[in-house]
Amino acid sequence: MNEMKRTLVIGCGNPLMGNDAVGLRVIEALEGQRPDIATSEGGVGGLGLIPMMENHERIIIVDAMSGYAANKGEIKVFNTPPDNETFPLSLSDIGVLDTVGIAKEMGISTEIIIIGIEGGHIDHFSDIMDPDVENAVPKAVKKIEDLIDNQTS
Repeated sequence: MNEMKRTLVIGCGNPLMGNDAVGLRVIEALEGQRPDIATSEGGVGGLGLIPMMENHERIIIVDAMSGYAANKGEIKVFNTPPDNETFPLSLSDIGVLDTVGIAKEMGISTEIIIIGIEGGHIDHFSDIMDPDVENAVPKAVKKIEDLIDNQTS
């Protein structure tokens, strides 16, 4: 018999940095549509994500990425974290990818999926996201729902 894994969706981002807020917006939209899915705000990433990963079989992290996709709002799903040298997911000193690597080194065996949404240059203060990035929010929610609803153990 298949049992659903316990999944937590973590949205990362800074609401004052324009497109970097996309992970948080995805979480807000997901909470509105699917209150049955566990969510948490991960701030700008960093080591604070590690305790969130414990006691869950699967973590889905949603965050803005910069310079990895051709177009703003493009969504990439990573079942294995990409190389951190070419994938700047976070503006924080210890970003999402570094944190995932540290968690693995610490023996956390949680399945981790990263959903990156291209935000372009994420270096200006703003509480408004570009339309292409804003339009990616419902698409990312759909990808998360599909990942969870089609999950098997």
